[in-house]
Amino acid sequence: SAFVGSITGLPYSLNQAGLPLGLFLLVLVAFITDYSIILLIKGGNLSGTNSYQSLVHSTFGITGFLVLSLLQFLYPFIAMISYNIITGDTLTKVFQRLPGVGPGHILSERHFVIAVSTILFTLPLSLFRNISKLGKVSLLSMVLTVFILITVIIRAATLGPHIPPTENAWVFARWNAIQAVGVMSFAFICHHNSFMIYGSLKEQNLSNWSRVTHMSVGSAMIVSILFAATGYATFTGYTQGDIFENYCGNDDLATFGRFCFGISIITTFPLECFVTREVVSNVFFKGSLNNHAHVAVTLLIVAACTALSLAYDCLGIVLVLNGVVSATPLIFIIPSACYLKLSTERWFQGENRIPCLILIAGVFVMTTGLIMAVMFPQDCSHGAEMFYCATSNLSISPTPPTELLFQNSTQNSR
Repeated sequence: SAFVGSITGLPYSLNQAGLPLGLFLLVLVAFITDYSIILLIKGGNLSGTNSYQSLVHSTFGITGFLVLSLLQFLYPFIAMISYNIITGDTLTKVFQRLPGVGPGHILSERHFVIAVSTILFTLPLSLFRNISKLGKVSLLSMVLTVFILITVIIRAATLGPHIPPTENAWVFARWNAIQAVGVMSFAFICHHNSFMIYGSLKEQNLSNWSRVTHMSVGSAMIVSILFAATGYATFTGYTQGDIFENYCGNDDLATFGRFCFGISIITTFPLECFVTREVVSNVFFKGSLNNHAHVAVTLLIVAACTALSLAYDCLGIVLVLNGVVSATPLIFIIPSACYLKLSTERWFQGENRIPCLILIAGVFVMTTGLIMAVMFPQDCSHGAEMFYCATSNLSISPTPPTELLFQNSTQNSR
């Protein structure tokens, strides 16, 4: 579910890491995700537990359980904030293509759009008690992701050649690579429902689970690489935290992409809400919510998310923080730590070598990424048209690159 929501941030991660290093890191994060999902189930088998929470509870006691619960709450909670920010950014631009909706119109006001989409769509969908009711909805968001990918690929071919690449656009590596790993981790995380999916398999064994994991992570990796590379190649150094912020307002194909993305985000939101509510229920209500508590907790979570997304609107930093603070420990650190504690072999020997390396990498990414996110906050051009859009309808009749270069140099000299 997180994959759909953070896919438009992947080109931005290549902007942070540099294209070659970024693609290498993307593949590496996919491999580590794949490995750690299998490691989780191995840990579950070793400890005789059947959920992420009970696994951590049995290995690290109540402290481990509470730390995990906090991370498992934070991760989808921050994701929901980013989904609201995206809804506000994306749908306002869709509405602005409607006749009579100008910049001053209420439908182009992001606060209004976020509030209305919350009240009409995300809140009612989030109130479902049973996650299986949302199955068709998540299928829809996967289909829409394919449409979004096609949009980005077409525009890489048609729009890309008319946007001059920035200086050092194809450099091997950039110093912000650690933060990029955060954004990538955010895209791949699916550990909170691994045990649920494992439990739904007809044959519950490691080889079957490994096959399912390889297929799903592998396909997510291919889509990620395509999306990140084509998105970054189109806009190089101008790439924003949400790639749809880069396309011009009058670009009808991008408007279609924005519409698909907006719908897929609205339908993904309830899945994240389900996870946060489950954590609250496990920690404070011993795992069962009556109807009143169910409604109250859902309202509280959705209201808090909406309030924060109305107050704060920069997506890039939200993705980075969620990646380094919650996704990295959930993918890199905790599954490895549980397995190492349960394993009878010594650290750095035999099968324990890889979990040790992943654990060290996770601690490094988390601490360095957090320090960098605080010390070097990203600037965020929000809702503004990019400079290349000013040149006569670029989406329809492309201008010669010389004019663009001139505009760009005046932009930089200001």
